[in-house]
Amino acid sequence: MKRLLQTLLLSTLLLPAFVALSLAALPTPAEAAHKHTHSKKSHSHTAQPDNGQPKRDAAMLHVDLPTRIEQRCNARAMGTVGREHADMQPEEAVAYAFADPQLGEASITAPGAAIRSHGHWYHLSYTCHTSADGMDVDTFSYTLGEEVPRDEWSAHSLVP
Repeated sequence: MKRLLQTLLLSTLLLPAFVALSLAALPTPAEAAHKHTHSKKSHSHTAQPDNGQPKRDAAMLHVDLPTRIEQRCNARAMGTVGREHADMQPEEAVAYAFADPQLGEASITAPGAAIRSHGHWYHLSYTCHTSADGMDVDTFSYTLGEEVPRDEWSAHSLVP
């Protein structure tokens, strides 16, 4: 419950920053040339180094590093899934919906994540590595799963 309240508070206070970060998750021209591998529903990305000065959001620098990594990787998940699945327009991603994510020094592995699109939740699993400060996503891979039945939403803090 504490994690849900933290997420809601962050969402409320940092919504403009989160929207900016979501837009920043769109690939730069340098990233468009990134390595891309496919399997049936699994995707992997290796971003190329950005030669320009990346946009920094001052509000995100005030957030603790683990939360910053989770937020940046959730934003990357929404941007990537939205670009690669034309029928989806992700609105929200939750890293801890079905299992606690494992946080590394500058990474997160979220085997039990969920992503919402068009008012429906879907299972998602992802691994994301960021820069040391958690502001830039270096690599991101994911597997998009099946739709989560509505009667399971409340048990996993998934909102309509």
